Amino acid sequence: EEEEEEEEEEGQTSVSDPPLPPRSSSPDLSHPYYDIARHGIVQVCGDDSFGRKLVVFSSCCLPPSHQLNHHRLLEYLRLTLDRHVEADYILVYFHHGLRSSNKPSLRWLREAYGEFDRKYKKNLKALYVVHPTKFIRTVWNIFRPLISHKFGRKLTYVSHLEELRLHLNYEQLIVPPEVVRHDQKLRAAQRETPTPSTKPLPPPRPPLPTQQFGVSLQYIREKNHDAVIPPVLLQTVSYLRDKGLRTEGVFRRSVPVQIIKDIQKLYNQGKQVNFDDYADVHVPAVILKTFLKELPEPLLTFRVYGGVQDFLSVESSLRVSRCKQIMEGLPEHQFIVTKFLLGFLHQVSQVSLVNRMSPSHLACVLGVYLLWPRGGPISLSALTPVNVFTEVLIEHYTTVFSTPRPPAQAPP
Repeated sequence: EEEEEEEEEEGQTSVSDPPLPPRSSSPDLSHPYYDIARHGIVQVCGDDSFGRKLVVFSSCCLPPSHQLNHHRLLEYLRLTLDRHVEADYILVYFHHGLRSSNKPSLRWLREAYGEFDRKYKKNLKALYVVHPTKFIRTVWNIFRPLISHKFGRKLTYVSHLEELRLHLNYEQLIVPPEVVRHDQKLRAAQRETPTPSTKPLPPPRPPLPTQQFGVSLQYIREKNHDAVIPPVLLQTVSYLRDKGLRTEGVFRRSVPVQIIKDIQKLYNQGKQVNFDDYADVHVPAVILKTFLKELPEPLLTFRVYGGVQDFLSVESSLRVSRCKQIMEGLPEHQFIVTKFLLGFLHQVSQVSLVNRMSPSHLACVLGVYLLWPRGGPISLSALTPVNVFTEVLIEHYTTVFSTPRPPAQAPP
């Protein structure tokens, strides 16, 4: 009965046309799991707001059950996760499109849960179930006795795609067109239902004189006795340089969101922050990323974004000099702060044999926090040139920043 009800709810999608795989580069024919990968059921794309890798599972991309080897699907899912489970990651499950014709059996679901041991579950920091139905809630209740309370708290039901923006960089998600269309139908139906009027939101309050997050570098400088390096950046870099250089996966781990909020509050109120109190070197690393992410304008400025998007067209032998040219075009204040931060990241990369954070790894984690387009987060397709540009900045720091200060630039 539950299957029939589910099919009625989800059967609006035409079954005569095979679902299109979500936007992504097609897997190579030599891929050992090409028969599974070609459907686009499992995708890895971008990061959430705290730099954690996003893994997407799209039910609408599942072909009919008789056309899919579910055992190989499980192996492929495990192979995909193995590349990321050593660091924190997020799983986004698009439930729409699951029908009786392509639905895995409950036995397979139970086997899948049992296959993934503690290392997969420990570093899974959140599971977002998008467009849940009665079926998925029923399945969750069936498995509840087998699922730890701690793991259960990671589950979040998401009714509309727009809600995902509260948790992660939506533009980097690979969302199947079928899911987008379904979401549009749901939202259209919701708009037809009259909602009670709400009071207009009050205007935003002006920032505190001691505000450190969400305000410009210029504002911080004016309120901190003309200090060129923002206090948050200075303190986090100093602490990480002393105690975090040799920490494996520094900048790749997450910390509880409440700790981040508490530390932000302390900084914004002008109170002292002692990172030793948290006994976790990843705390200052996340605070540093959060500070960069909440700047009204990226550290490398909006005007640099277009030039960086063309960076892949620059010959490899000319990329260092192109980076140097772009950096020397920054305003003096941004140049000094960027040089301070990149100098530290170069230092981190120098001990990559220990911390496993090469220039490439650091760029993949931090590039998105240094540069984004005006008007919103960076898209997944635009992320590659930003990461390559950041990698060159870190690896060739000494050459790129050999100029003491930008020429012919007046102080801000």
